Amino acid sequence: MPFSNITGTEGCRCEQFPANWLQSGLGPGDNHSVSHSAHSDVMTAANPFQAGAMVVVTLGNPRDKFWGSILSLTPEGLSLCGMELASFDDVIAVLKEGGPLSPGVVFFPMHRVERIELDLPDGDVPSLSQRFSDRTGLDAAAELGKFHALQQVGDRGGR
Repeated sequence: MPFSNITGTEGCRCEQFPANWLQSGLGPGDNHSVSHSAHSDVMTAANPFQAGAMVVVTLGNPRDKFWGSILSLTPEGLSLCGMELASFDDVIAVLKEGGPLSPGVVFFPMHRVERIELDLPDGDVPSLSQRFSDRTGLDAAAELGKFHALQQVGDRGGR
């Protein structure tokens, strides 16, 4: 295509230029500012650490471990609805006796977060979520989600 057909920017369309002339090499129908569901699905698969994911978090200074559901993961830190791993068995015992689930809603600044791992089974060893479900009959992710939702409603009602 000769340049003589292009006379200024008025009426200039992307189709007038071959794709290899453009920096991105994308055609006129490509719009990266619009989220496509297929693209979103790929991003979720590429980053499984989304809100609602059950995780085990290792912290430093002081060293500690937490288990729970991600509320938010940002460059500033991690918000989690869960409990210290050391109290996991105690919480299950309370639930089995008919007591309430009482997880914490906590924020950890990113400089304390050493490791975040998905709560997944390891061979024949069940995940913490599976152990929670087997011992209480409750779905851990659903129960933590309900607890956090009730906390949100309670906070709004108190204002």
